[in-house]
This record gives sequence, C-alpha cells and structure tokens, in this order.
Amino acid sequence: MQAKRYTLIYALLMAAVVVASNFLVQFPVTGSLFGVALGDLLTWGAFTYPFAFLVTDLTNRQFGTTIARRVVLVGFIFGVTLSLWASAPRIAIASGTAYLVGQLLDISVFNRLRRQSWWQAPLAGSLLGSALDTLLFFSLAFAPIFAFLGANDDFAVGWSPILGALSTEAPRWV
Repeated sequence: MQAKRYTLIYALLMAAVVVASNFLVQFPVTGSLFGVALGDLLTWGAFTYPFAFLVTDLTNRQFGTTIARRVVLVGFIFGVTLSLWASAPRIAIASGTAYLVGQLLDISVFNRLRRQSWWQAPLAGSLLGSALDTLLFFSLAFAPIFAFLGANDDFAVGWSPILGALSTEAPRWV
C-alpha cells in the first residue's frame, strides 16, 4: 500500500517537473557571464528539469526498477498530455521522446551501479541520461524539419556561438 502511495506522489512530482520544464524551456535566460550571453546557452527549463532525475533516482533507490519505470511512464503520460496543452506541440513531442529515453537510460545505469558507492549510481545515471535527453530534445524540438509541428520562434531557429564562447556558430538544434 505504501509503495502505491509513493508511486502516485513520485509520478505527480514527475509530471509537474516535466510540464514546468516544457513551459520554461521557451524562455532564454537573459544576461551574460564572463562575456558569454547566457541566452545562447540556457533556458529557464534547465533549472527545473534536473529534478526529474532526482525523482527517478529516489524512486529507483527506494522501490527498484519496476516502480521507477512505472513512475517514469505515469510521469510521461501526464507530462506529455499536459504539455500538449501548455506548450508548442514540437516542444511536447521532443520533450516526451527525450524524457522517456533519458529516464529509462538513467534507471538502467543506476541499477547496474546501485551496489557501488552511494553517489556513483545517481551521478552516472543522471549524467548519461541527461546528456542523451539534451541531445534528443534539442535535435527534435528546434530542428527546422519539424517546423510543421508548430512555429519555431527566433530562439529555436537561431544560431549561436558553439558552447556560447567560440567564434564559430551553429544552429541551436545541432
């Protein structure tokens, strides 16, 4: 009974994180740091989305991979459904795809390393999962080929310096 209650709590937390992140990813951070324009590198969604990996890792640690996958799936269903309403379809679809693949990778890596030091499993799982998530999200959400899923704003189709600092520019979706 307690596992079901926590599954629901974790799933609702996950859905809230996904919806908030999908909305906030549309807003670049303004300002600069050491001469680097933060808006070329960072959106406000980058501050909320890491909590998805925290929720997944807490669930995985406490209840194992089966419940963690269930939380990811329920969070995915709620998150994508609400995101289709709250954000552009291209953001919702890209987010859902990247989220599902990244979170499932996080669960797999975490599970393989769970018997190591307490910090290795969440660190490795989150780093690998979030890297894959980011690659998939930006490739799908902002690529011009997916413009039929919703208008691309100037930020989405714009170019920026590679890593925000190099003189060579590339489209943000690359």
